[in-house]
Amino acid sequence: MTPQGPDNELLAQAVISTLVESPDFRAILEQTLHQVMDAEVETVCGAGYARRTDSRTNQRNAYRARPLETRGGTVNLKIPKVRKGSYFPSFLEPRRRWEQAFVNVVCEAYVNGVSTRKVEELVEAVGAKGMSKSEVSRMAKHLDSQVEAFRSQPILKSYPYLWLDAMYIKVREPRAQRVVSKALLIAYGVNEAGEREVLDLAVEAGEMVSAWQGFLERLVSRGMSGVQLAISDAHTGLRAAIERVLVGATWQRCTIHFRRNVLATVPKKAQDFVRAAVKNVFQQPDAASASEAMGRAIESLEAKYPKAADLLCESESDVLAYMSFPKSHWRQIHSTNPLERLNKEVRRRTRVVGIFPNAASLLRLVGMVLIEQNDEWSVGRRDFSVRSMEVLRPGRPALPSSEVP
Repeated sequence: MTPQGPDNELLAQAVISTLVESPDFRAILEQTLHQVMDAEVETVCGAGYARRTDSRTNQRNAYRARPLETRGGTVNLKIPKVRKGSYFPSFLEPRRRWEQAFVNVVCEAYVNGVSTRKVEELVEAVGAKGMSKSEVSRMAKHLDSQVEAFRSQPILKSYPYLWLDAMYIKVREPRAQRVVSKALLIAYGVNEAGEREVLDLAVEAGEMVSAWQGFLERLVSRGMSGVQLAISDAHTGLRAAIERVLVGATWQRCTIHFRRNVLATVPKKAQDFVRAAVKNVFQQPDAASASEAMGRAIESLEAKYPKAADLLCESESDVLAYMSFPKSHWRQIHSTNPLERLNKEVRRRTRVVGIFPNAASLLRLVGMVLIEQNDEWSVGRRDFSVRSMEVLRPGRPALPSSEVP
């Protein structure tokens, strides 16, 4: 866990306050902030740089560049990485922007007269009671510009793996004077260096083909390329959009959603048997063995449970698509679980608000949550090793799954 010691935070703030007028401000500030990071990483590792001691619990693992905007200009930080877990400098305060967005959401609900007793309590808790409409408007404009900059920035890397998912959140429709469920679309990718990133989000009326197609076309227009495997559930609109926009990409049907779909076609008393038959398919060491196991599962089910057998038969190529990729990646790419973990964090934050006053406030809050998540990932460990990702480079001959790193 990143140490959040008050001494380090005060030191960073003092440096910024006292040196901002100095002609060598950026050089001095950069040197001092690196000293702060060195001290924090020493605490994380239990030992100083290159020191051998029995108290060491972790090790440094290179650096990650990150610009820091200050009143004296841009400071280029080299944030240390660690082998176990992740490190994020305490003075960057990764949650500040999300807290601003949260205050903005609850205040907007209050000012627009759609608050409940719960929202009243939230407003009082953050000290925003009585905030004027002009203050809310000013704050929203500042936050919206950050979210829009995030959603419109060029995508300069190749993303072999792309996860797509949606969740539904209640939003008040001011014109219709009613509450509706809006679809929050999220795209998450792993680039050619094995680094994970949130690529975009959008709020739509639902998951119709037009919504997902527009969402994907926006990603492509920003420069997204190199998608080899798109992972999602089997929603009709999403699947159709993937086929239309991500031409040449393979679609991986989430195996976890698939298992639930299969079990829904059989009586409860038969679910243990069916679950075991399907589970055996995904435990196979290679694609050929998995295909054989799928055939056996279909044969064992088609007499008593034809719907389940038909679903297995028609979905075989889609649920086993991940087995054509590096075996070391299978655990992450066979389902939407990586995105589900991100969605869980989004739900935790949005659940506090309950009903959003409008779609813009939903986009604002979730956008800030995802920006902060990207900040943390940028200094964390890669999802996949660089060596294993090299196998996916265009033009490189495919290796048998047993030989893939």
